[in-house]
Amino acid sequence: MILAAGRGERMRPLTDTCPKPLLEAGGEPLIGHHLKRLQRAGITDVVINHAHLGHLIEARLGDGTAYGLSIAYSPESQALETAGGIRTALPLLGHDPFIVINGDVFADVDLADLCLRARTLSARGDLAHLVLVNNPPHHPAGDFHLAGARVSSTGQPMLTFSGIGAYHPDLFAGLNANERAPLGPLLRKAMTEGRISGQHHTGRWMDIGTPERLAELDRQLRENA
Repeated sequence: MILAAGRGERMRPLTDTCPKPLLEAGGEPLIGHHLKRLQRAGITDVVINHAHLGHLIEARLGDGTAYGLSIAYSPESQALETAGGIRTALPLLGHDPFIVINGDVFADVDLADLCLRARTLSARGDLAHLVLVNNPPHHPAGDFHLAGARVSSTGQPMLTFSGIGAYHPDLFAGLNANERAPLGPLLRKAMTEGRISGQHHTGRWMDIGTPERLAELDRQLRENA
């Protein structure tokens, strides 16, 4: 699943007429970079949620054929936040564990390996596996602590959640469809139960949350083309 329902307030005025996932870097929409990496990882089915200007996302990506994928859409009348969006899309995602990517990040995380890690999740075991990264300048405090392969909400050093992870559907069992809900409280509750694993990704990762970071990514991609 690719999360693409955010309004992109920090990207305004760019996002007044274009949904953030369709903003381009290196001649490709941000979401297009994800779709290409998912296809190369052997993934065939993708769910995309959307809200703000979502019809433009569907018009641009269609059924996914151009990317060698099958895309299903989970429209939201208003953005439901991360957990709410995932819970609402569960009928499309099915009963098995799945991976989720924020639409506004750029990373070279090994998605094929993440799929393998997703298969280790279970209703009686770990409910999520998170990809953590070094804290960027705009988020110096980080989010979670990683000790070995276990993730907790306290401890030092803290790392930043990349917006990329694998989840078991049972993590969202207490939510209702079309209910606004953030992901953090669900993860922290599961962490207290020792049911969240993780990894430290030290490769490429960028949070494309501002026009300046979008321009920087565009510059990097064009220089390395």
